[in-house]
Amino acid sequence: MVNGGAVNVRRYGRLWAATAVLVPVLAVAGCGEQGPPSTPAATAPAATAPTGTAPPATGTVPAPPVPTGTDGTVKNDHEPGPREVLVEVNVNGGLAGVRNQLIVHYDGTYTTRSGTESPRTGRMTAAEVAELRAALEDPAYEKVPTRPTGKPVADGFQYVLTHRYRVVVTADGDRPPALQRVFAALPDGGPPTSP
Repeated sequence: MVNGGAVNVRRYGRLWAATAVLVPVLAVAGCGEQGPPSTPAATAPAATAPTGTAPPATGTVPAPPVPTGTDGTVKNDHEPGPREVLVEVNVNGGLAGVRNQLIVHYDGTYTTRSGTESPRTGRMTAAEVAELRAALEDPAYEKVPTRPTGKPVADGFQYVLTHRYRVVVTADGDRPPALQRVFAALPDGGPPTSP
């Protein structure tokens, strides 16, 4: 029994020693949802900025305002450079499972990629570029749904058009007139659908 008592004294002695160390730590750290104790530096008044301005936040850069239209959509009034992409059209699907692409730049140059063939390049006339831009900037085009709304066509093609920040996904048999106008203005009516 003496041995058992000695073990208990050692075991509980360690527990009391751990508690004696832990209690002051908890008292200093605080419990619950209180914050750390205030220090004179934390209660000192902050430096004030000149009247009418707010002090800048450390390490932050203010974001430029995002231009939006009356309908809440993002508007981009930036006049693009001639080599920037005016529109990109990707087509995939069909029986052969094609994945082709057409990229048109603001200067009228375009590149068509079809399967594993070498890219083909060309140039639209100024009038053709103007017609394509007018079709893409038509308010009716902004109302075209961004996802297909009709019944899918078996083994049909899916088209993904990207103009500035707007992406429109459409499929065969699902082209409202405003979207058809865009396709009619594209070189060769859009990217090739052959493998």
